[in-house]
Amino acid sequence: MKVIDTIALILVIIGAVNWGLIGIFSFNLVDAIFGAMSLFSRIIYTLVGISGLWCIKLLFDNK
Repeated sequence: MKVIDTIALILVIIGAVNWGLIGIFSFNLVDAIFGAMSLFSRIIYTLVGISGLWCIKLLFDNK
């Protein structure tokens, strides 16, 4: 697995865990760590979103 694929997958997992916490406990871990909609938390959300789009390609990779 290429490095960028691994990084994207890790960011998608972080996003999934955060959404799980929001759904189950109404607790946003990213906002708790970096502040609600701070510049850094917005960067994290953007990177997670881009990583999700990148991981779509992993579905179609021939192995």
